[in-house]
Amino acid sequence: MEQAIRRVNAGDEQQRAKINGDDEIGVVCQAFNGLLDQQEEHRRQLQYLAYHDVLTGLPNQLLVKDRLVQAAAYADRSGGRVALLFLDLDNFKTINDTLGHPIGDALLKAVSERLIGTIRDTDTLSRQGGDEFLIVLSDVKTSDDIASLADKVLERVAVPFHIEGHELSTSASIGIAIHPDDSRDFDALLKKADTALYEAKEAGRNTYRFFTERMNAEASEYLYVRAGLRRAVEQHEFLLHYQPQIDLTSGAVVGAEALIRWNHPEHGWILPSRFVPVAEDSGLIVPIGEWVLHEACRQLAAWRATGMQDLTVAVNLSGVQFKRGNVERTVTAALDASGLPPRLLELELTESILIRDTESVLATVHQLKEIGVRLSIDDFGTGYSSLSYLKRFNVDKLKIDQSFVRDFSSDPDDAAIVRAIIQMAGSLNLRTIAEGVETSDVRDQLSACGCDEAQGYHFARPLPPVEFERFVKANQAGRGRRGPAAA
Repeated sequence: MEQAIRRVNAGDEQQRAKINGDDEIGVVCQAFNGLLDQQEEHRRQLQYLAYHDVLTGLPNQLLVKDRLVQAAAYADRSGGRVALLFLDLDNFKTINDTLGHPIGDALLKAVSERLIGTIRDTDTLSRQGGDEFLIVLSDVKTSDDIASLADKVLERVAVPFHIEGHELSTSASIGIAIHPDDSRDFDALLKKADTALYEAKEAGRNTYRFFTERMNAEASEYLYVRAGLRRAVEQHEFLLHYQPQIDLTSGAVVGAEALIRWNHPEHGWILPSRFVPVAEDSGLIVPIGEWVLHEACRQLAAWRATGMQDLTVAVNLSGVQFKRGNVERTVTAALDASGLPPRLLELELTESILIRDTESVLATVHQLKEIGVRLSIDDFGTGYSSLSYLKRFNVDKLKIDQSFVRDFSSDPDDAAIVRAIIQMAGSLNLRTIAEGVETSDVRDQLSACGCDEAQGYHFARPLPPVEFERFVKANQAGRGRRGPAAA
């Protein structure tokens, strides 16, 4: 037994204790092996999640990228080409909003099955997320071959679907980029296919477009946003909003996630989804990220000075900040300038950060832990984490991605994944927080499963500082009169 424990602690997750009888030691060994079996099953589930879409079972972007690289290598040897098709359902949001997420999910599964029956065995279908799909056509000779398949896909998707008594009609728009004509890089091909998809939608939908160099709308937008970002940094156009994080046992506000907003002088509020990718690509995310850290720490310290209870503030860190910026120096400077205790600052890392230059990232993470800040993994379950990563990086909390939380009360698969993450986190002494909680049913079921914290529109949207302060005070005053479920 002791030998098995030592080997497990050393990283041998396949190790099991020998059971020599039914006495107390044998019972303990059985329990020990049972716990290891559970962790192994959780690891397999997370490994599957790393490469597949949970809803449809299709390859995810990580796996389809690998498939395209393989197909491109073969095409280079044989003189062929590879096409990347970016497909988007045209009116899925209307169907989803009108009939509900279960019907929408069933439609996505039906579309997936129909697309699988349309492409060749040598091709790859992937769900990109939401109502978006990628198709990799391997070893194609001419553009006519690609166009023929695209026409066939459009025809198949346009045939009405019959789901739970509903006849659902939809269509698709497709953007196409070709290796090696348009690029040899997957990410570049994806961007160009996305640009072509935009053109297909602009052309009236239910059609396809090949990428051409004339499609510069995305490039123009990129340059416009990038120029605006440089001015925004200089002119202090950024603000932080704070989304409350709730303890599911007590109902108390225990923290906040700091979320950046851009108040453009001409166009008003610009969402992060529009400018953050440009900031990351241009490197401007480094000075912007420094400002976010300093402002979040300053604001929390100011609240503490007014007598507000101790809360944690969670700040997202970009992979670009890890690669280009001295993160530990920036964190130390923000804490020193504000006087905020390090234990009240939580840094959210995406799973993708952990697998890039692992040793370098690991050294940075260790330095951050020495400072005394908390670390959490954002959007957990959508990326690449394994038990070994969680152990090595010594994180404190897992944030369960909202794609699993949203339908937790109605989707058995999502519920099983969430439970597995919570159980695994518990076995590793990690706290869990669920994001995207929108209903009391989901809140209550998460609490029953042992999830520690939650955030989402059920509790509050991201709030400006003054409104957040009011929310915390109302929460403190109300908890004496209401139970945790009412918080």
